[in-house]
Amino acid sequence: MPETAPLRVLSTLAVMGVLQDVIPAREAATRERIEAVYAPTAKLLERIRDGAEADIAILTAEAVDALVAAGTMRAGSRVDLAISVIGVAVKAGAARPDIATPEAFRAALLAAKSIAYSRAGASGIFFAGLIDRLGIGPEVNAKATVIPQGFTAELAANGAVELAIQQVSELMTVAGVDIVGPLPAAVNVRAVFSGGVMAGAATGADELLGYFREASTAGLLEAKGLLPIE
Repeated sequence: MPETAPLRVLSTLAVMGVLQDVIPAREAATRERIEAVYAPTAKLLERIRDGAEADIAILTAEAVDALVAAGTMRAGSRVDLAISVIGVAVKAGAARPDIATPEAFRAALLAAKSIAYSRAGASGIFFAGLIDRLGIGPEVNAKATVIPQGFTAELAANGAVELAIQQVSELMTVAGVDIVGPLPAAVNVRAVFSGGVMAGAATGADELLGYFREASTAGLLEAKGLLPIE
């Protein structure tokens, strides 16, 4: 009997920690195979435009809506999974700056000798606009390391930068850092991450996406630096 092809998932890095917890349990319970690829939403959209084959994609809610409108995803298949906020991390044991207010956060960015943020991720795109709105874009970018993709916290963990900026859930996937906390609410953004079933998805994709929603409990999301859908 031929082996059943795996269900293929393209997922944003923001919910990687959650999926890495729940996928093995699903595979053990159902004996189905699940192949997951993790990257920033922008990179995943490039892959999809280039014809990457997948059954489920987990992206920002806006990206899912755009794919549904384009017919790339099945209409009505969007499932909201989690809310994410942007935060700051430092090397484990390092001094934690005060970021409790917008003014304190601005001062912390100016005082830091080095900062890392991501070029492709939703958090990096937002942060690039935020420092301009705070009036400190040139000063921050002069000392910033802007990575093309991946985890900014890796640079904090190895001491390459003082502050790492990214989704809190992404910061938490890296060992060797301390999470200072989320950006102040007045200057933060709450991103909704959602899943959708691709137009040519294999049988079982809808059920798997439903499982991801059920398995993303409030407790698990909190442990991974995310918030439940309200």
